[in-house]
Amino acid sequence: MLVGSGFGWALDAMDVGLISFVLAQLAVQWNASDLELSWVASVGFIGMAVGAVLGGLLADRIGRRRVFALTLLVYGLATGASALSGSIAVLIAWRFVVGLGLGAELPVASTLVSEFAPPRIRGRIIVVLESFWAIGWTVSAVIGFLVVPSSENGWRWALAVGAAPAIYSVVVRLRLPESVRFLESRGRFMEAESTVQRFEHSAGVTVPPPESAAVMSGARPTASAARPQMTALFARALRGRTAALWLVWFCVNFSYYGAFIWLPTILVASGFSLTRSFAYTLIITLAQLPGYAASAYLIERWGRRRTLAAFLIGSALSAALFGMATETSQVIGAGMLLSFFNLGAWGALYAVTPELYPTRIRATGAGWAAGIGRSAAILAPLAVPGLRDTGGTGLLFTVFAAFFLVAALGAFGLPEKRGQVLMD
Repeated sequence: MLVGSGFGWALDAMDVGLISFVLAQLAVQWNASDLELSWVASVGFIGMAVGAVLGGLLADRIGRRRVFALTLLVYGLATGASALSGSIAVLIAWRFVVGLGLGAELPVASTLVSEFAPPRIRGRIIVVLESFWAIGWTVSAVIGFLVVPSSENGWRWALAVGAAPAIYSVVVRLRLPESVRFLESRGRFMEAESTVQRFEHSAGVTVPPPESAAVMSGARPTASAARPQMTALFARALRGRTAALWLVWFCVNFSYYGAFIWLPTILVASGFSLTRSFAYTLIITLAQLPGYAASAYLIERWGRRRTLAAFLIGSALSAALFGMATETSQVIGAGMLLSFFNLGAWGALYAVTPELYPTRIRATGAGWAAGIGRSAAILAPLAVPGLRDTGGTGLLFTVFAAFFLVAALGAFGLPEKRGQVLMD
């Protein structure tokens, strides 16, 4: 379950990461303006915002696994098609479709895995799932370093690799089980029992025979089968956590995507060659993995809220250091710290999000939070050129640091769910 979902997560990261390297080459090869490049980056996030909301709603209606497979298929095929783009306008159109699939996949995958993970290690499991993002982003950095600069069509070959998720979607559809909590909420108890038996058999657990089909069919769903709606997220018991969660998602997305989507281009503008900027980006990216490892350890020791806030504060300090860096060693060091803390914060954020809502609206809640976050990801790439022109890299990363600090404050408004069973 973890590896199967994580591989899809890594493919998502590979796709998002590749566009940062594509932007740097298009700036040179097509002489694209900053505004055009901003739209290539931002339109994908427009699609991700829409996809996250629709994916969450669909996952609460037709199931987590089905939506997971569909999203992989959509963005995998669209990424492959975008490699054939002959103009900025066509590339922008395809990036929107890519975003639809990509935006829907992440909250659905985290919801699916969280509903299988035992309470004792659920947070750690989700952080490990999120750590596959670092693997995918590292792969994109390797492709960006080796493939993109290799020829005029290097960026096309890099995007063509993104078609791999279309093939993987078939594996997901056939092998991963549907959420037992979702099946029970829809009254599909025999399917739920069959899935539980698969896990019991895998673990070598001997259990009494399941109830007869007649008894199971007479049971009632564990949750309302009513169509999930966004208004349910603002019920009296949920509105405070929803507001705090949306604030954190918005601020983290703004700073993360503003910094990392533009990172190779920012390094080129600072005087580094295209190849060297890609190499530095690869080094900085590798620091994501220990960040996830630290977050996975601390999230079950400190709890979700303290871990998330601590890594966000670390992200703010790292962004400030990056903005002040002048020497190559300082740029790489501050960039690695930013990778370490920022991606550790992402792991904690994905761990806490599905825990805040009951089963019938869990994917809807995760999808809306991701959608709100992606709206910030739309704004960030568009804001970067103006901020950089006004005050240089220093002002740009000072703004990112401020957003991280606001996110840290929002984290303290989230309830602590360490070790607790998910709400039905």
